[in-house]
Amino acid sequence: MTGELVLLVDDEENIVQLARIYLERDGYSVISAGDGKSGLSLIESKQPALVVLDIMLPEMDGFDVCRKLRSEGNNIPVIMLTARDEDIDKIVGLELGADDYLTKPFNPRELIARVKAVLRRVDAGADRGKGVIRLGDLTIDPARREVACQGELIELRTQEFEVLCVLARNKGLVLSREQLLNQAWGFDFFGQTRTVDVHVAQIRSKLSRCKAHIETVTGVGYKLVA
Repeated sequence: MTGELVLLVDDEENIVQLARIYLERDGYSVISAGDGKSGLSLIESKQPALVVLDIMLPEMDGFDVCRKLRSEGNNIPVIMLTARDEDIDKIVGLELGADDYLTKPFNPRELIARVKAVLRRVDAGADRGKGVIRLGDLTIDPARREVACQGELIELRTQEFEVLCVLARNKGLVLSREQLLNQAWGFDFFGQTRTVDVHVAQIRSKLSRCKAHIETVTGVGYKLVA
């Protein structure tokens, strides 16, 4: 039994109740909110381990909630729910800092699997490798979860940091999108390879001042060179 607290933010009561039943059956504690503003308030007051966040919400939609969290430096894991199986919703959510996404209607067992996978990645990231990685003017400190270019700190979101660490530990080697998914997200990540492209683009933008950079190997994947 985990006992970790999960916040469900969704205005569809039947979905909330179904998710609650399965999460509590698996040992999680569950609280819920029916709109974006209430969700933000509960995040601040209850500090849950993870948020399952619907996009279409009254008061404030899921995109705005995620945007506000990340702009304030809150890296709480977020699984975003979308009622449409469209890449644009998923891509926007990932660009705003969501850790995973799930399309409605969903199998509650898949929700449980995703919650476990995201929380495992967060725990693994906190414990993984303590040695500082230096690649030219780029420094990566896994223990402090800090990235610096030419001595200046660069803010990366949780999954951006994981992708960069995987590339850095395999400096000069070409990694396929599937390999990056497996190593940065875990074998049980349910996303598509497009997810990797979104995160690589974000990392490139943030490392634009660095001589160390990510190269695309057409038809294969990506590698980090310095």
